[in-house]
Amino acid sequence: MTLTGRLKNTARAMLTTASNSAAATMDALLQLELSRELARLQADVRAAMPDNPASCGFKVYSQADEDGIIEEIARRIGIERGYFIEIGCGDGRENNSHYLLLKGWRGIWVDGDADNIAAIRTVLPLDGRLRLVEQMVTRENVGTIPTAAGSPDFGALDLLSVDIDGNDLAITEAAIKAWSPKIIIGEYNAKFPFPMQQEVRYDPQHRWKRDDYHGASLAAWVERLTPKYRLIACNLAGTNAFFVREDELAPFRLHDPAGLYQPARFHLTALRCGHAPSLSFLGDSLRTDARN
Repeated sequence: MTLTGRLKNTARAMLTTASNSAAATMDALLQLELSRELARLQADVRAAMPDNPASCGFKVYSQADEDGIIEEIARRIGIERGYFIEIGCGDGRENNSHYLLLKGWRGIWVDGDADNIAAIRTVLPLDGRLRLVEQMVTRENVGTIPTAAGSPDFGALDLLSVDIDGNDLAITEAAIKAWSPKIIIGEYNAKFPFPMQQEVRYDPQHRWKRDDYHGASLAAWVERLTPKYRLIACNLAGTNAFFVREDELAPFRLHDPAGLYQPARFHLTALRCGHAPSLSFLGDSLRTDARN
């Protein structure tokens, strides 16, 4: 190689290194700012409503701060190792029940995407505390999920999470009739401030087109689930609402849903918890169960 060629390669390498270093610095600054914003929002919630579980949020394997909110709600109710069904589990790396499984919970993951199901089956043993169902869920078939999982009777359902970017509310209503879970986590469309009621027209074939036509507003959720369930919190990213069944409300102070509403802060979902999530720790945990 000529001297000129070597100099060009060296220059390219230096520019690449500088570019990578700058990108890493920008990413670190972004994570710092996101952490600060979440802490500030939690402090605001704590000052206004000291008992609001939204102030307890943190991320382990959830999309944003849901893991901490779920943990606090379950702690107050007295559920240490419960039973869940998560509809819209994705590929398992980031959802509302991965962390619960690591804490000893048991349950069923449901997703309609064959690639997500294949990714989970490749890594995890599924004949113990975790069962898996590939199913496009509708309000007509939601009640068949435990049967489809070939699941033994896990007992009363402690937690239901629904995140399918479409018929979430209609399917949750049908699931309530089937199982009456203690805790419900439902994705709401935070574009619409409280008390505006909006919901997609029910269509079993609905597929999200990655636009604003998805789900239902928080006010629609509250209107349809009250009084059997009461809104307890919304996560600070403005993605999920948390409801508790009326007979489990003693540990909670009820607040006006308008005050509990959180606007869309989807940028908070970019906040990371350590390195990229995987299914490896969960796989180890489930395999240990199988050996024991």
